[in-house]
Amino acid sequence: MKILSAATAAFVLAETCAGFSTPAGKSSFGVVSSRGNVALNMADKVPFFAAQEEGEVQAEPSDDELNELSIDEEVEMMTKMEMAKTKKISNLRNANGVDYAPWMNISAEDESKIRQIMKEKAEARRLREEQEREVSGNLYFDSQAQELSGTGLKGKIIDGEVELEWATRTEKDTRGFIVKRRPAKTSEFSPLASYEEWGPLQSKGEEGGIYRYLDDTVSPGGWVYRISEVDNMGSESDLCQCLVEVQTEEEQAAAKIAAIGIVVIGVAAVAAGLILDPYAG
Repeated sequence: MKILSAATAAFVLAETCAGFSTPAGKSSFGVVSSRGNVALNMADKVPFFAAQEEGEVQAEPSDDELNELSIDEEVEMMTKMEMAKTKKISNLRNANGVDYAPWMNISAEDESKIRQIMKEKAEARRLREEQEREVSGNLYFDSQAQELSGTGLKGKIIDGEVELEWATRTEKDTRGFIVKRRPAKTSEFSPLASYEEWGPLQSKGEEGGIYRYLDDTVSPGGWVYRISEVDNMGSESDLCQCLVEVQTEEEQAAAKIAAIGIVVIGVAAVAAGLILDPYAG
């Protein structure tokens, strides 16, 4: 057997591989089968790729930028941005421009749903900012927890007067409390009483306690009461609030009559049942 030199073997191998080279000007990628005589040329078999977007998706605007817009303008902007994101994800095409996933395109119904979602988000954002402007302290950050723990403000109507009650668990550096009130559907609170003029509103100490205040100046209608806490530095923070509906004397009388009527109807129904079926009782 004749043994080829290393240089000769390399030349023969190069010539063999040249037989499987692609024509000039064409790029290829593929594999050679185990039989050695079949080459899978993938030059014309272009896989699916995401098409290049003409422009980048716009960056999220800041809250300050959104606040300069009307609610409709904000919804329109956010809708367009969300649709651009969805379009970029679904823009999959092959080399011939055929959609890879046409079912992912945005329909008119999809656009309507996106617009509704963006409207709800915009309204929620604006409401949250409004609360931040109107409310400070524990009332904004812990109002739900107050209601669950029973430390929130409670209002009770007694002979046309409103009795307020609230509780604190700890009062670190608390000087006292201020009671405020405003008519429902308005935004301006007016102070009713302060720890500076009324002793029972002064702090009960670090362990806290239960506080009560009776508003005997209230008139019929809806009223929002708020309790603000003042610390030793004089800083004020909103602690809790509640809505109370005070009825007129006529409304109270009508409510009593309605309650009596319900009781009478109930008793009459029971009596009628016994008369029709005396053995049922």
